Amino acid sequence: MSKALKNYSGILWLLAGITAGSITGMLFSKQAELLKPIGDIFLNLLFVAVVPLVFFSIASAIANLRGSQKLSRIVGIMCAVFLGTVLVAAMVTMVAMWLFPVHQQIARAATAVQEAETNFSGDSITQLFTTGEFYQLLSRKNMLAMIIFALLIGFGTLKSGEKGLAFREFLASGAEVFKNVFVIIMKPAPIGLGAYFAYQVATFGPSLFGSYAHTLGIGYGVSLFYYAVFFSLYAFIAGGVRGVKRYWQNNIIPSATAVGTCSSIATIPANLDAAKKMGVSDVIANITIPLGGTLHKDGSAISSILKMAVVFAMFGKGFDSPQVIVLALGMTVLVSIVEGGIPNGGFVGELLFISAYGLPPEALPPAIVIGTFIDPVATLLNATGDTVAAMLVNRFVDGEARSEG
Repeated sequence: MSKALKNYSGILWLLAGITAGSITGMLFSKQAELLKPIGDIFLNLLFVAVVPLVFFSIASAIANLRGSQKLSRIVGIMCAVFLGTVLVAAMVTMVAMWLFPVHQQIARAATAVQEAETNFSGDSITQLFTTGEFYQLLSRKNMLAMIIFALLIGFGTLKSGEKGLAFREFLASGAEVFKNVFVIIMKPAPIGLGAYFAYQVATFGPSLFGSYAHTLGIGYGVSLFYYAVFFSLYAFIAGGVRGVKRYWQNNIIPSATAVGTCSSIATIPANLDAAKKMGVSDVIANITIPLGGTLHKDGSAISSILKMAVVFAMFGKGFDSPQVIVLALGMTVLVSIVEGGIPNGGFVGELLFISAYGLPPEALPPAIVIGTFIDPVATLLNATGDTVAAMLVNRFVDGEARSEG
């Protein structure tokens, strides 16, 4: 029990801070608005730290790639499977949000974001992916452009070979430093978010919680549906009826490990053992499972769409136009990749989509709340989705799963 509490201590502290802040907002009403500067300081620290953190993490990951050419077929199929399942999870969630829409809106917040309505002209697309000056890459408002630049830096470093060794080490060192900076900033998160929620409840009233409860109900329903139905479908594609039986017979321990540890990384050993029992070859399991622990996030895809939908509803924006949907799917894929190698990666993902859609800082706390509450079931999907992904990769590489004697 104590170990389980330790694994969930971060979530429990966040919930305690949010609860205390919400109660303070209800009890003290307008006086609680005095706590807003504390929340603003915390949010500003997050926004400042996220740019170098994402840059160094992405550039370092690309710069340190090794030995992928020999396994290009496996890696290529693995990436296609990861991408396909993440997009399916996102689209299933979108359908659920359209069937059960979030109706609550916050009038004041809606007026604050009217000027941020996105007009997808040619110029706006150009500004979304590039900047005219180098210094503009340092702004969170140009996050996508910075990520593209980080990819270029990473591949440039990789191509430089031994001559780029010193710079490669610099990128790796920078990634480690800013990971720890982010961990330090997140230490007072319960206080910062508690102060911000005291302000929000005091300003917007108890109706603020209607969107959360509705969205979380959809989130858990979609997640469990995806876990039972779509994972079974993937296992069937990988190995027919026998594949489905093998998957569920050997998925109990990884599922329990994921729920108990609340960590995809901690579930890797159980997933490796389970994948081989499911008929996945050693080579494919040893490649797909560790990489899936950081790159393959079906649960994060569902969580990402939920956050976007509730934030859009609260700020009076539609979540049904083709432009918004395409960008949402792209951001979901990006978020699922970025989350893996960064502590508190879910918060980084929230910062990414808020920046991409031009939303104000007030959009961050609601997104964090949704992410915090949905995290246990999202972790379950993130972790156990890696084994069924390995089965699919094995099916497309070798033709069928091997028999487990």
